[in-house]
Amino acid sequence: MKGIDCATPLTSDAAKKIAAEGMKFVCRYLVPERLAWKRLTRAEAEAITAAGLLIISVFETTASRPAGGAAAGEVDGREAMAEAKAIKQPPGSAIYFAVDYDAQAKDYNAIEAYLRAAAKQIEGYKVGVYGSYAVIEEMARRGVAECFWQTYAWSAGEKSGKDDLHQYKNGVAMAGITVDLNDSFGGEGFWDTNPKPEPQPEKIEYIEAFNDVPKTHWAAAEIQECAKKGLLTGFTDGSFRPEEPVTRAQLAIVLLRLNFN
Repeated sequence: MKGIDCATPLTSDAAKKIAAEGMKFVCRYLVPERLAWKRLTRAEAEAITAAGLLIISVFETTASRPAGGAAAGEVDGREAMAEAKAIKQPPGSAIYFAVDYDAQAKDYNAIEAYLRAAAKQIEGYKVGVYGSYAVIEEMARRGVAECFWQTYAWSAGEKSGKDDLHQYKNGVAMAGITVDLNDSFGGEGFWDTNPKPEPQPEKIEYIEAFNDVPKTHWAAAEIQECAKKGLLTGFTDGSFRPEEPVTRAQLAIVLLRLNFN
């Protein structure tokens, strides 16, 4: 799918225009209020969703922040979690942490520590990382993220096969703002503000009153036979009553009794 990322908060009109350009998702900044100029709010998320677009959350305060290691990651993870809760980002979606500079091999241990510390603070969300080809490859090898967003910047033309998102062009004019262009390949950790259906309990097939079992039921004959022989009463736990539904497990016990009578 095609999508964009941008620092500019989107109005409802801008979101609709971006969707009209064929875009399917928007990557926006999940950052504290002190960075209000680029901060994603709940109202904006609702406008993006109303336009039919999906959302990707990315946390970034300064470009080289992950070089600060675990101490920085703990603070940033905590702030990201607070923002995710504030805008009601659903658990199970992703929060990407940006390595927005030309990170070198000497930085990798610090970046790993940063991501691991951040991950501990965002329980319930997938941890993502944004960065160059080398960063994506190395962090994937180290197993410190679940979602990967590669930028073409600092990548020397190489593309990782591990990326879920790929940023391939910067500085494009769209809907009156400047955006970057991205492709997505699955596993991105998208979310939106549409209500999620409540999980339904597993349905258990019940057999209704014994005297009114449909003849088409798979065990109709056995149930009627059990009823005639008085085998539908007298369970030791006292839970079995003719007027109550019967589970398959209970019926299995009844059939066992039938075999011994």
